[in-house]
Amino acid sequence: MTKPKIIIIPGNGGSHITTDHWYAWVRDELRGRGYEVIAQDMPDPVAAHANIWLPHIENTFKADANAIIIGHSSGGVAALRYLETHKLRGVIIIGVMHTDLGFEDEKESGYYDSPWQWDKIKANAGWVVQFASTDDPYIPIAEPRLIHDQLDSEYYELSDRGHFMTDQNPLNKTFPEILEVIKKYS
Repeated sequence: MTKPKIIIIPGNGGSHITTDHWYAWVRDELRGRGYEVIAQDMPDPVAAHANIWLPHIENTFKADANAIIIGHSSGGVAALRYLETHKLRGVIIIGVMHTDLGFEDEKESGYYDSPWQWDKIKANAGWVVQFASTDDPYIPIAEPRLIHDQLDSEYYELSDRGHFMTDQNPLNKTFPEILEVIKKYS
């Protein structure tokens, strides 16, 4: 089986692949294991509008049936919306929600304007692995639990990782669990 292309998509708010959280560590570890990894800052990084990010994933990153997307926060939401209309080899979503939680900036992103097409997401994903943390200060645990129930994802609920950001827990500078998932599915 051909090694998949791996695409890391950060969250909104202006996160930077090279300096923030676990992104560069995962990128470098996977590249060291021979994977092609696309890990770039996104256009429109603060607001993360769906009408900008989804075409970017398709046209610039060329995410296809041999790609795995690792999406954090809004990056994971984008990956799920992408799966409604595109096939992927698999997806790892981290700290993801399915509603705008009443936040105006999330509402304006466009990801929550239409009902989720859970059946299409499941049909287009070879597999879905999900990481959530009960102490996430932004996303109530009911949000990722509902996504898990809808997608029957492989689900890891942690208790001390916050929103998987380094300022909440220095352990979030690395993410070895992602490497184990990639090893398992590729």
